[in-house]
Amino acid sequence: MEEENENIEQDKNQNTDTITKVSGMYKEWFLDYASYVILERAVPAIDDGFKPVQRRIMQSMKDLDDGRYNKVANLVGHTMQYHPHGDASIADAMVQLGQKELLIDMQGNWGNILTGDRAAASRYIEARLSKFAISVVFNPKTTEWQASYDGRRKEPVDLPVKFPLLLAQGAEGIAVGLSTKILPHNFNELIDASIQILKGKSFKIVPDFLTGGIADVTNYNDGKRGGKVRVRAKIHQKDKSTLVINEIPFSSTTTSLIDSILKANDKGKIKIKKIEDNTAKNVEILIHIPSGISPDKTIDALYAFTNCEMSISPLCCIIQENKPVFIGVSDALIYSTNHTVDLLKAELEIQLNELEEQWHFSSLERIFIENRIYRDIEEEETWNGVIVAIDKGLQPFIKHLKRAVTKEDIIRLTEIRIKKISKFDIDKAKQFIEGLEEKIAQVKDHLEHIIDFTIDYFKNLKLKYGKGKERKTEIRIFEDIIATKVVMRNAKLYVNRVEGFIGTSLRKDEFVGDCSDIDDVIVFKNDGKMIVSKVDSKTFVGKNIIHVAVFKKKDKRTVYNMIYKDSKSGTTFMKRFSVTSVTRDKEYDLTIGNKNSKVLYFTANPNGEAEVVTINLRSVGNIKKLKWDIDFAELAIKGRASRGNTVTKFSIRKIELKEKGISTLKPRKIWFDETVQRLNVDDRGDLIGEFTADDRLLIISQKGIVKTIIPNLNSHFDNNMILLEKWQPNKPISVVYFDGERERYYVKRFMIEHPDREEKFITDHPNSKLQIIALDYRPMAEIIYSKRSLENEILNFEEFIAIKGIKALGNQFSTDKIKDINLLDPLPYEAPEVNEVELIDEEIIENNAEVIEEENEESDDDVQTTLF
Repeated sequence: MEEENENIEQDKNQNTDTITKVSGMYKEWFLDYASYVILERAVPAIDDGFKPVQRRIMQSMKDLDDGRYNKVANLVGHTMQYHPHGDASIADAMVQLGQKELLIDMQGNWGNILTGDRAAASRYIEARLSKFAISVVFNPKTTEWQASYDGRRKEPVDLPVKFPLLLAQGAEGIAVGLSTKILPHNFNELIDASIQILKGKSFKIVPDFLTGGIADVTNYNDGKRGGKVRVRAKIHQKDKSTLVINEIPFSSTTTSLIDSILKANDKGKIKIKKIEDNTAKNVEILIHIPSGISPDKTIDALYAFTNCEMSISPLCCIIQENKPVFIGVSDALIYSTNHTVDLLKAELEIQLNELEEQWHFSSLERIFIENRIYRDIEEEETWNGVIVAIDKGLQPFIKHLKRAVTKEDIIRLTEIRIKKISKFDIDKAKQFIEGLEEKIAQVKDHLEHIIDFTIDYFKNLKLKYGKGKERKTEIRIFEDIIATKVVMRNAKLYVNRVEGFIGTSLRKDEFVGDCSDIDDVIVFKNDGKMIVSKVDSKTFVGKNIIHVAVFKKKDKRTVYNMIYKDSKSGTTFMKRFSVTSVTRDKEYDLTIGNKNSKVLYFTANPNGEAEVVTINLRSVGNIKKLKWDIDFAELAIKGRASRGNTVTKFSIRKIELKEKGISTLKPRKIWFDETVQRLNVDDRGDLIGEFTADDRLLIISQKGIVKTIIPNLNSHFDNNMILLEKWQPNKPISVVYFDGERERYYVKRFMIEHPDREEKFITDHPNSKLQIIALDYRPMAEIIYSKRSLENEILNFEEFIAIKGIKALGNQFSTDKIKDINLLDPLPYEAPEVNEVELIDEEIIENNAEVIEEENEESDDDVQTTLF
């Protein structure tokens, strides 16, 4: 009985020992799965830049490489000997590797990264290793090997890649708990940066994409977490109604780009007639816009509302020493460069050892044959006796050898054929050994100067494979596009002034103007209150509305003129103010703040106009002057919370407009920032000039095209623009150009006859070329001819030709080839005097707005100026 109880107890203990909690199993399984996905699937290794599937594809291609193309299906099947996954994943990985156009020579339909078209089935396409891959990726002698997943084959742990392949190709992968996104960089720039690293100099690398486009890498952050790269399509204006996209942003396709444009058009953000996709080898998307729509504004809207501009967040995560590591691309390049040095050193050491072994045996062979040691073995009857006899015969001649003679060396000597001994040439053997000694000395020199050797290696790579790998993506700093300024006005704004409603659905009420669904609306009411609210179908803002308009944030030029009566004191005040920024849906009081105050007069002036009004008082008591004029131009522009200046303490009967105002603001200074190819008012770039509402810009291109435009901060400029300045209508334009049809040079002077029209002022022949352009009133130039026998000539434009029409051919100057034309100091010219008018600077308006609160705290005597 006791024995049975003991057996039962033992069985219980055994069952307890084998129980494993399910939670513990899940924990271990998840960790194993996460580690497998990170190390074996999604994240590339820093040593060779490959993910495991890519490395196995490359090794399989090397196994089957015979210089000819192989079916991709065959390569995929061979890769499955190394890769424990399906053929579809291998084929997709191979297509992606081939589309990077670096390691694989492709034949057949491999898809299109521009259009997003997929590759043909793997049985229809072929591939082989590129010459670059054969040269840089493989070397069995320096490769560390490991058993494949089933133990049948050996596969490389890492391939000995002697190039920063990871940064050249880029990589993207999503693992468990982390991801990686390494952007591709330019082939030649990586080589140049590696050389800079080896020389101990500073360097900087930025992304470069096969799709081209434009990129702003200001916030690249060295490819680390938190960085951002903005990429844009290249868009230019073909004519007034057509835009052309010829390069697209990275990570987009023509299909996705067109879809995003159509979607924005459907939402009313932009307005287009139709899109044509003519993409073949190169991208060409034609966007036709309706008449009356600004092409420049449409370009900005495409960047603001479609995939023509995208933001990419890089994250450089790699596998280093079997662990995921987050580093910057600069550190990755330094590691790769040093790794290349180590690999080249290892190759040189292997080469040196092979040369020394070759020298050793060649020297032994020469001694063996030259001294006829082979005769010493004729009388030996045993194998051991042969070995000993040869060893004894070699002893007097081996003192100069670099290592001891081994039994394996003697065995090799015995394998020399009689035919070779009989035809042995001592002089040739001596020359061969001397050649080996030169190679050994050269390899040793390379090892001693391994950095210089590596620099030469990189230079040779660039020379051999760098052609055709120039930068495709233009680096530029992007200007911020304000969506509200470029959005298409896709809605109509209405107002019910009495009931206090605004919105896009009040179609029976008063029409205000066109707006968009992302605009804000500014509203002024009869009680002196102001509010800014977002456009909606119907919004209540308060009764008795006196002014409503689409609000422009940071608008310094719109000035509001207001006269109001304070309900408490009965005093009437006048003020001029601008509204640059507000809190949405917050009500602001523009009066002193007393209840029942009332606005008597109000105007909104988009260019700071200041009118003259007539004040009419009520005839009460002994008031002597009942009527007088007030000029708003005499009043300073301040902030919206300023109290204003006193008009009168008596009751006003009515206020009449006597004279419309003119702008009291100074002309606006405009700069051109060549970096972003945009106009601005923020003191960035070169100052073009001061512009009023009627002033225009003069633009001249290398193609001999001239036009004038009203300055617009949204304007785009072509890369072939050679002149941009403020247009002076009475200033002649002087040019020298080569006429391609007549093959001679002409001089002409002209004025712009049609400011609103784009015109060509040189002949239309394809070989016609603009030589020089001068915008001085009386320009002078020095003409330098190509023939040394011809002396330089001074050209006085004013004397040579009178001002003619823009379409005139001009006067013939020379048939001799001109080498260069240098503009000289112009002749004196006195410009007519212009009467100056005192104007207000926008900066004063901004400064006044900053002291709003201080004005309210001061006493009446300090801030009020009584006009009556």
